[in-house]
Amino acid sequence: MFFVAGAKNTAASGRGNERRSIYQKFREADSFLDKKRTVTALKPGEDRAILLGLAMILSSVMMYFVLGITVLRSYSDSVWTEEGVCVVLNSTVTADMNCSYNCGSDCWRVSKYPCLQVYVSVNNTGHVSRLSHNEETEDASSECVYVPRCQKDSMAMHTIIMNISERLKVNQQVPCFYDPSEQQDTVLLTRLYDHSVVLHSLLWPSCTFTIGALIIVMVKLTQYLERLSEEIGKIKR
Repeated sequence: MFFVAGAKNTAASGRGNERRSIYQKFREADSFLDKKRTVTALKPGEDRAILLGLAMILSSVMMYFVLGITVLRSYSDSVWTEEGVCVVLNSTVTADMNCSYNCGSDCWRVSKYPCLQVYVSVNNTGHVSRLSHNEETEDASSECVYVPRCQKDSMAMHTIIMNISERLKVNQQVPCFYDPSEQQDTVLLTRLYDHSVVLHSLLWPSCTFTIGALIIVMVKLTQYLERLSEEIGKIKR
């Protein structure tokens, strides 16, 4: 009887171990499938994140290129680099200047605006220079301090020029930019692209490039930590 009972207990224990082994295998299979589903779900998201980062970096590089041939080039080519104080010596409306405006398809008409000439002394040096609004005005006119946008209403342009003349009469001292090498006889009231404009124009592509690079670094770091975790799990087994 003892041997029979022992045999039965051994058989029952073997069946129990076998059941636990089968159950453990099922659990391992389920765990493997869950991990596989997780990895499969993560890969498309990681790919999209990397593509987003690359697109942001590429767009920032293109923005750098556009800014390099526009803003940075104009900023570097400008010779009016030093800032000083200009004292207005003379402000006179000399003559009426002709300009043309678009009145439709293949239609151009002529309008007029007064030419205001302003002469100043930079930093009270006694050197007399002609004042111009900015680099574009200097290129467009060799005499007038400001060239308004041409329009049909000539009285509106006349009012703009007269307002500038009155302000210069009230404010005899105005900040201006001059050429330190004294190769240019004109001085500028404002610059198209100064330090602040250049910094602000470079801010957005720099932020875009940095965010795109961070996205790629974070995805690669996540993938590395995932592989490291899998290797540690294999070693423990």
